[in-house]
Amino acid sequence: MVTLRPGSHVWRLLTVLSAAGEFPAQSLHLLGSGRTLEKLVHRLELPQEVRSPAGAVLGTYKLLTVSGRRERRTIRLCKGALPLLQSLHPAALSNYLAMYGAYRFSSNDAHVQRNHRVAEALALCLGAGAEVRPYSLPPLQKQEIRQVVPDSPCFYIARSLKRLDSTEMNKTIFTRLTGALFCPDICYAVYNARGSVMKWSGMGEFKTANHLTELARMNAGIPQAGHALLLGECMDIALQTLLESDKSKRMELRFDRIYQHIHYIPMNELGIRLLRILMLPDWNEQMLSVAFPPEWRLLTPTSMECDAQRDGSLILSHLDGDIARLVRLRQALENTQIPFEILCFPWQSAFLHGYLGSRVQLREIDLGMLESALGLVTSETDAGLCE
Repeated sequence: MVTLRPGSHVWRLLTVLSAAGEFPAQSLHLLGSGRTLEKLVHRLELPQEVRSPAGAVLGTYKLLTVSGRRERRTIRLCKGALPLLQSLHPAALSNYLAMYGAYRFSSNDAHVQRNHRVAEALALCLGAGAEVRPYSLPPLQKQEIRQVVPDSPCFYIARSLKRLDSTEMNKTIFTRLTGALFCPDICYAVYNARGSVMKWSGMGEFKTANHLTELARMNAGIPQAGHALLLGECMDIALQTLLESDKSKRMELRFDRIYQHIHYIPMNELGIRLLRILMLPDWNEQMLSVAFPPEWRLLTPTSMECDAQRDGSLILSHLDGDIARLVRLRQALENTQIPFEILCFPWQSAFLHGYLGSRVQLREIDLGMLESALGLVTSETDAGLCE
Protein backbone atom coordinates (compact mmCIF):
# COMPACT_ATOMS: atom_id res chain seq x y z
CA MET A 1 0.00 0.00 0.00
CA VAL A 2 1.19 3.52 -0.87
CA THR A 3 -0.22 6.75 0.54
CA LEU A 4 0.27 9.99 -1.41
CA ARG A 5 1.01 12.03 1.68
CA PRO A 6 2.53 15.51 1.01
CA GLY A 7 6.22 15.53 1.91
CA SER A 8 6.62 11.75 1.81
CA HIS A 9 9.21 10.04 -0.39
CA VAL A 10 6.62 8.85 -2.89
CA TRP A 11 4.99 12.29 -3.02
CA ARG A 12 8.35 13.98 -3.69
CA LEU A 13 9.26 11.47 -6.39
CA LEU A 14 5.91 11.81 -8.16
CA THR A 15 6.10 15.60 -7.87
CA VAL A 16 9.49 15.69 -9.62
CA LEU A 17 8.34 13.27 -12.32
CA SER A 18 5.17 15.29 -12.91
CA ALA A 19 7.33 18.34 -13.65
CA ALA A 20 10.48 16.90 -15.24
CA GLY A 21 9.10 13.82 -16.99
CA GLU A 22 11.94 11.54 -15.95
CA PHE A 23 14.58 11.32 -13.24
CA PRO A 24 18.08 9.75 -13.15
CA ALA A 25 18.24 6.71 -10.87
CA GLN A 26 21.77 7.66 -9.79
CA SER A 27 20.50 10.93 -8.28
CA LEU A 28 17.78 9.61 -5.97
CA HIS A 29 19.80 10.87 -3.01
CA LEU A 30 18.72 14.40 -3.96
CA LEU A 31 15.18 13.52 -2.88
CA GLY A 32 16.07 12.01 0.49
CA SER A 33 17.69 8.79 1.65
CA GLY A 34 19.13 7.19 -1.47
CA ARG A 35 18.83 3.66 -0.09
CA THR A 36 15.23 4.19 1.00
CA LEU A 37 14.27 5.66 -2.36
CA GLU A 38 15.92 2.84 -4.29
CA LYS A 39 13.82 0.34 -2.36
CA LEU A 40 10.74 2.48 -2.96
CA VAL A 41 11.37 2.59 -6.72
CA HIS A 42 11.62 -1.22 -6.80
CA ARG A 43 8.28 -1.46 -4.95
CA LEU A 44 6.58 1.00 -7.26
CA GLU A 45 7.59 -1.04 -10.31
CA LEU A 46 5.02 -3.58 -9.08
CA PRO A 47 1.26 -2.99 -8.68
CA GLN A 48 0.45 -1.19 -5.41
CA GLU A 49 -2.77 -0.10 -3.77
CA VAL A 50 -2.66 3.69 -3.73
CA ARG A 51 -4.48 5.83 -1.19
CA SER A 52 -5.09 9.55 -0.80
CA PRO A 53 -3.79 11.44 2.27
CA ALA A 54 -7.28 11.02 3.79
CA GLY A 55 -7.07 7.24 3.36
CA ALA A 56 -9.42 6.85 0.39
CA VAL A 57 -8.44 4.06 -1.99
CA LEU A 58 -7.57 5.48 -5.41
CA GLY A 59 -6.96 2.12 -7.06
CA THR A 60 -4.16 -0.34 -7.75
CA TYR A 61 -1.40 0.92 -10.01
CA LYS A 62 2.05 0.13 -11.24
CA LEU A 63 3.47 3.62 -10.76
CA LEU A 64 6.98 3.56 -12.21
CA THR A 65 8.98 2.15 -15.07
CA VAL A 66 12.80 2.04 -15.04
CA SER A 67 14.96 1.61 -18.14
CA GLY A 68 18.55 2.07 -19.29
CA ARG A 69 21.86 1.26 -17.66
CA ARG A 70 24.37 3.07 -15.50
CA GLU A 71 24.21 6.87 -15.98
CA ARG A 72 21.39 6.45 -18.53
CA ARG A 73 19.18 4.57 -16.07
CA THR A 74 16.01 6.64 -15.97
CA ILE A 75 12.78 6.59 -13.97
CA ARG A 76 9.44 7.55 -15.51
CA LEU A 77 5.80 7.36 -14.58
CA CYS A 78 3.85 4.45 -16.02
CA LYS A 79 1.28 5.56 -18.53
CA GLY A 80 -1.46 3.74 -16.63
CA ALA A 81 -0.65 5.69 -13.46
CA LEU A 82 -0.98 9.14 -15.01
CA PRO A 83 -4.53 9.66 -13.61
CA LEU A 84 -2.93 9.75 -10.14
CA LEU A 85 -1.36 13.09 -11.05
CA GLN A 86 -4.75 14.68 -10.49
CA SER A 87 -4.38 13.71 -6.84
CA LEU A 88 -1.27 15.88 -6.66
CA HIS A 89 -2.91 18.89 -8.30
CA PRO A 90 -5.98 19.40 -10.53
CA ALA A 91 -3.82 20.74 -13.38
CA ALA A 92 -0.95 18.25 -13.03
CA LEU A 93 -2.19 15.72 -15.59
CA SER A 94 -3.06 18.19 -18.35
CA ASN A 95 0.24 20.02 -17.84
CA TYR A 96 2.19 16.74 -17.98
CA LEU A 97 0.54 15.67 -21.23
CA ALA A 98 1.07 19.09 -22.78
CA MET A 99 4.74 19.24 -21.77
CA TYR A 100 5.70 15.71 -22.74
CA GLY A 101 3.80 15.11 -25.94
CA ALA A 102 1.08 12.84 -24.61
CA TYR A 103 3.65 10.49 -23.02
CA ARG A 104 6.25 10.33 -25.77
CA PHE A 105 9.89 10.28 -24.64
CA SER A 106 12.98 10.22 -26.84
CA SER A 107 15.53 7.45 -26.29
CA ASN A 108 18.27 9.65 -27.75
CA ASP A 109 21.09 9.91 -25.19
CA ALA A 110 21.36 13.69 -25.53
CA HIS A 111 17.64 14.13 -24.81
CA VAL A 112 17.76 11.78 -21.82
CA GLN A 113 20.79 13.54 -20.32
CA ARG A 114 19.16 16.91 -20.92
CA ASN A 115 16.04 15.82 -19.05
CA HIS A 116 18.20 14.46 -16.24
CA ARG A 117 19.99 17.81 -15.85
CA VAL A 118 16.67 19.61 -15.52
CA ALA A 119 15.30 16.99 -13.11
CA GLU A 120 18.33 17.27 -10.81
CA ALA A 121 18.10 21.06 -10.73
CA LEU A 122 14.42 20.78 -9.93
CA ALA A 123 15.09 18.27 -7.13
CA LEU A 124 17.68 20.55 -5.52
CA CYS A 125 15.31 23.50 -5.57
CA LEU A 126 12.51 21.35 -4.16
CA GLY A 127 14.78 20.18 -1.35
CA ALA A 128 15.69 23.79 -0.56
CA GLY A 129 12.01 24.73 -0.25
CA ALA A 130 11.19 26.36 -3.59
CA GLU A 131 7.94 25.79 -5.49
CA VAL A 132 8.91 23.74 -8.53
CA ARG A 133 5.62 22.46 -9.95
CA PRO A 134 4.90 24.19 -13.31
CA TYR A 135 1.15 23.69 -12.86
CA SER A 136 1.24 25.57 -9.53
CA LEU A 137 3.06 28.59 -10.95
CA PRO A 138 1.53 31.45 -12.94
CA PRO A 139 2.89 31.56 -16.51
CA LEU A 140 5.48 34.22 -17.26
CA GLN A 141 4.76 36.91 -19.85
CA LYS A 142 6.47 39.71 -21.78
CA GLN A 143 3.57 42.07 -22.45
CA GLU A 144 3.71 44.43 -19.48
CA ILE A 145 5.50 45.06 -16.19
CA ARG A 146 3.55 43.44 -13.34
CA GLN A 147 4.14 41.13 -10.40
CA VAL A 148 3.57 37.63 -11.72
CA VAL A 149 5.91 35.37 -9.78
CA PRO A 150 5.02 34.50 -6.16
CA ASP A 151 6.71 36.26 -3.24
CA SER A 152 8.27 32.99 -2.10
CA PRO A 153 11.09 31.21 -4.04
CA CYS A 154 9.96 29.37 -7.18
CA PHE A 155 11.74 27.47 -9.94
CA TYR A 156 10.62 27.68 -13.57
CA ILE A 157 12.04 24.85 -15.68
CA ALA A 158 13.82 25.74 -18.92
CA ARG A 159 11.05 24.34 -21.09
CA SER A 160 8.67 26.96 -19.67
CA LEU A 161 11.19 29.73 -20.31
CA LYS A 162 12.30 28.74 -23.79
CA ARG A 163 8.79 28.18 -25.13
CA LEU A 164 7.45 31.50 -23.93
CA ASP A 165 7.52 32.61 -27.54
CA SER A 166 9.13 31.31 -30.73
CA THR A 167 11.65 34.16 -30.94
CA GLU A 168 13.16 33.40 -27.55
CA MET A 169 13.13 29.67 -28.25
CA ASN A 170 15.31 30.21 -31.31
CA LYS A 171 17.77 32.22 -29.21
CA THR A 172 18.06 29.90 -26.22
CA ILE A 173 17.11 26.38 -27.33
CA PHE A 174 20.72 25.18 -27.58
CA THR A 175 21.99 26.67 -24.31
CA ARG A 176 22.65 24.66 -21.13
CA LEU A 177 20.08 26.54 -19.04
CA THR A 178 17.98 24.16 -16.93
CA GLY A 179 15.70 26.78 -15.42
CA ALA A 180 15.39 30.02 -13.49
CA LEU A 181 15.03 30.33 -9.73
CA PHE A 182 13.10 33.43 -8.69
CA CYS A 183 13.66 34.70 -5.14
CA PRO A 184 12.33 37.91 -3.52
CA ASP A 185 15.16 40.10 -4.86
CA ILE A 186 17.22 37.87 -7.20
CA CYS A 187 16.65 35.82 -10.33
CA TYR A 188 19.17 32.99 -10.71
CA ALA A 189 19.90 31.34 -14.04
CA VAL A 190 20.38 27.66 -13.18
CA TYR A 191 22.92 25.45 -14.98
CA ASN A 192 23.85 21.83 -14.26
CA ALA A 193 27.35 20.63 -15.16
CA ARG A 194 26.76 17.22 -13.54
CA GLY A 195 30.10 15.35 -13.70
CA SER A 196 31.79 17.23 -16.52
CA VAL A 197 33.33 20.64 -17.07
CA MET A 198 30.73 23.23 -17.98
CA LYS A 199 30.93 24.29 -21.64
CA TRP A 200 29.35 27.68 -22.29
CA SER A 201 27.66 28.25 -25.62
CA GLY A 202 29.18 31.63 -26.43
CA MET A 203 26.65 34.21 -27.56
CA GLY A 204 23.80 31.83 -26.78
CA GLU A 205 24.44 32.29 -23.05
CA PHE A 206 24.58 36.07 -23.48
CA LYS A 207 21.17 35.92 -25.16
CA THR A 208 19.88 33.71 -22.37
CA ALA A 209 21.09 36.16 -19.71
CA ASN A 210 19.39 39.04 -21.55
CA HIS A 211 16.21 36.98 -21.93
CA LEU A 212 16.13 36.26 -18.18
CA THR A 213 16.78 39.91 -17.37
CA GLU A 214 13.72 40.88 -19.40
CA LEU A 215 11.59 38.18 -17.76
CA ALA A 216 12.75 39.18 -14.28
CA ARG A 217 12.04 42.85 -14.96
CA MET A 218 8.56 42.30 -16.36
CA ASN A 219 7.40 39.55 -14.01
CA ALA A 220 9.19 40.13 -10.71
CA GLY A 221 10.42 43.74 -10.64
CA ILE A 222 14.04 42.53 -10.58
CA PRO A 223 16.16 44.86 -12.75
CA GLN A 224 19.02 42.50 -13.62
CA ALA A 225 19.62 38.73 -13.85
CA GLY A 226 23.32 38.84 -13.04
CA HIS A 227 23.42 35.75 -10.82
CA ALA A 228 23.70 32.11 -11.87
CA LEU A 229 23.77 28.81 -10.03
CA LEU A 230 26.15 26.16 -11.36
CA LEU A 231 25.35 22.67 -10.09
CA GLY A 232 27.95 19.91 -10.12
CA GLU A 233 28.51 16.46 -8.68
CA CYS A 234 31.60 17.43 -6.65
CA MET A 235 33.89 20.37 -5.88
CA ASP A 236 36.44 19.14 -8.43
CA ILE A 237 34.00 20.15 -11.17
CA ALA A 238 34.19 23.73 -9.91
CA LEU A 239 37.98 23.64 -9.99
CA GLN A 240 38.13 22.18 -13.50
CA THR A 241 35.59 24.74 -14.73
CA LEU A 242 37.75 27.60 -13.45
CA LEU A 243 40.96 26.15 -14.86
CA GLU A 244 39.28 25.59 -18.23
CA SER A 245 38.01 29.18 -18.30
CA ASP A 246 41.58 30.42 -17.92
CA LYS A 247 42.33 28.91 -21.34
CA SER A 248 39.62 30.90 -23.09
CA LYS A 249 40.88 32.86 -26.09
CA ARG A 250 37.79 35.08 -26.17
CA MET A 251 37.54 36.76 -22.80
CA GLU A 252 34.21 38.39 -23.66
CA LEU A 253 32.59 34.93 -23.88
CA ARG A 254 34.00 33.64 -20.60
CA PHE A 255 31.34 32.66 -18.06
CA ASP A 256 32.25 35.38 -15.53
CA ARG A 257 31.62 38.00 -18.21
CA ILE A 258 28.13 36.61 -18.88
CA TYR A 259 27.11 36.47 -15.21
CA GLN A 260 28.86 38.65 -12.61
CA HIS A 261 28.10 36.12 -9.88
CA ILE A 262 28.11 32.34 -10.34
CA HIS A 263 27.43 30.32 -7.22
CA TYR A 264 28.69 26.74 -7.34
CA ILE A 265 26.29 24.29 -5.67
CA PRO A 266 27.41 20.69 -5.09
CA MET A 267 24.61 18.21 -5.76
CA ASN A 268 24.32 16.78 -2.26
CA GLU A 269 22.84 17.66 1.12
CA LEU A 270 25.42 20.41 1.67
CA GLY A 271 24.44 21.99 -1.64
CA ILE A 272 20.76 21.93 -0.72
CA ARG A 273 21.54 23.64 2.58
CA LEU A 274 23.65 26.29 0.83
CA LEU A 275 20.91 26.88 -1.71
CA ARG A 276 18.43 27.39 1.13
CA ILE A 277 20.63 30.26 2.35
CA LEU A 278 20.85 31.81 -1.11
CA MET A 279 17.05 31.89 -1.28
CA LEU A 280 16.75 34.12 1.81
CA PRO A 281 15.77 37.78 1.28
CA ASP A 282 18.87 40.00 1.25
CA TRP A 283 20.99 36.93 2.03
CA ASN A 284 24.33 38.58 1.24
CA GLU A 285 23.98 41.31 3.84
CA GLN A 286 22.61 38.83 6.36
CA MET A 287 25.53 36.48 5.78
CA LEU A 288 28.20 39.17 6.00
CA SER A 289 26.64 40.63 9.15
CA VAL A 290 26.79 37.21 10.77
CA ALA A 291 30.26 36.31 9.51
CA PHE A 292 32.14 39.49 10.41
CA PRO A 293 32.10 41.84 13.43
CA PRO A 294 30.97 45.36 12.44
CA GLU A 295 34.47 46.81 12.85
CA TRP A 296 35.84 44.42 10.21
CA ARG A 297 33.36 45.41 7.52
CA LEU A 298 34.55 47.68 4.70
CA LEU A 299 32.80 51.05 4.57
CA THR A 300 33.89 51.92 1.03
CA PRO A 301 34.35 49.78 -2.11
CA THR A 302 37.85 48.62 -3.06
CA SER A 303 39.46 47.65 -6.34
CA MET A 304 39.76 44.06 -5.12
CA GLU A 305 37.12 41.46 -4.42
CA CYS A 306 36.86 41.51 -0.62
CA ASP A 307 34.25 41.88 2.12
CA ALA A 308 36.20 42.70 5.29
CA GLN A 309 39.58 43.79 6.63
CA ARG A 310 41.47 42.83 9.77
CA ASP A 311 44.93 43.92 10.86
CA GLY A 312 45.96 44.85 7.33
CA SER A 313 44.64 41.62 5.77
CA LEU A 314 41.76 41.65 3.31
CA ILE A 315 39.08 38.96 3.63
CA LEU A 316 36.74 37.53 1.00
CA SER A 317 33.68 35.52 2.00
CA HIS A 318 33.27 32.43 -0.20
CA LEU A 319 30.35 31.20 1.88
CA ASP A 320 28.08 31.85 -1.11
CA GLY A 321 30.22 29.67 -3.40
CA ASP A 322 30.69 32.51 -5.92
CA ILE A 323 33.38 31.26 -8.32
CA ALA A 324 33.15 34.32 -10.59
CA ARG A 325 34.58 36.45 -7.78
CA LEU A 326 37.46 34.00 -7.45
CA VAL A 327 38.43 34.59 -11.09
CA ARG A 328 38.60 38.33 -10.51
CA LEU A 329 40.43 37.83 -7.20
CA ARG A 330 43.16 35.64 -8.68
CA GLN A 331 43.81 38.19 -11.39
CA ALA A 332 44.11 40.96 -8.78
CA LEU A 333 46.42 38.92 -6.54
CA GLU A 334 48.98 38.77 -9.35
CA ASN A 335 49.61 42.50 -8.90
CA THR A 336 49.64 42.91 -5.12
CA GLN A 337 51.37 41.53 -2.04
CA ILE A 338 48.58 42.45 0.40
CA PRO A 339 47.86 39.55 2.80
CA PHE A 340 44.57 37.90 1.88
CA GLU A 341 42.20 35.52 3.62
CA ILE A 342 39.15 33.61 2.40
CA LEU A 343 36.29 32.58 4.65
CA CYS A 344 34.86 29.23 3.58
CA PHE A 345 33.23 25.98 4.63
CA PRO A 346 35.49 22.95 5.28
CA TRP A 347 34.24 21.17 2.17
CA GLN A 348 35.36 24.12 -0.01
CA SER A 349 38.96 24.23 1.28
CA ALA A 350 40.59 21.71 -1.06
CA PHE A 351 38.97 23.38 -4.07
CA LEU A 352 40.13 26.87 -3.01
CA HIS A 353 43.65 25.65 -2.33
CA GLY A 354 43.72 23.98 -5.75
CA TYR A 355 42.74 27.21 -7.50
CA LEU A 356 44.50 29.89 -5.44
CA GLY A 357 47.36 27.89 -3.96
CA SER A 358 49.20 29.23 -0.92
CA ARG A 359 48.68 32.86 -1.90
CA VAL A 360 45.69 33.12 0.46
CA GLN A 361 44.99 31.88 3.96
CA LEU A 362 41.79 29.89 4.42
CA ARG A 363 39.53 30.38 7.45
CA GLU A 364 36.84 27.74 7.90
CA ILE A 365 33.48 28.01 9.65
CA ASP A 366 30.80 25.41 10.21
CA LEU A 367 27.72 25.49 7.97
CA GLY A 368 25.49 24.57 10.89
CA MET A 369 26.67 27.58 12.87
CA LEU A 370 25.86 29.88 9.96
CA GLU A 371 22.41 28.33 9.55
CA SER A 372 21.73 28.83 13.24
CA ALA A 373 22.78 32.47 13.10
CA LEU A 374 20.54 33.04 10.08
CA GLY A 375 17.58 31.45 11.84
CA LEU A 376 17.41 28.40 9.57
CA VAL A 377 17.82 26.02 12.52
CA THR A 378 16.97 26.39 16.18
CA SER A 379 20.24 26.94 17.94
CA GLU A 380 22.11 29.67 19.76
CA THR A 381 25.24 31.12 18.22
CA ASP A 382 27.44 34.17 18.54
CA ALA A 383 26.96 37.06 16.10
CA GLY A 384 30.55 37.13 14.84
CA LEU A 385 31.61 33.69 13.58
CA CYS A 386 35.13 34.84 12.77
CA GLU A 387 35.92 36.08 16.26
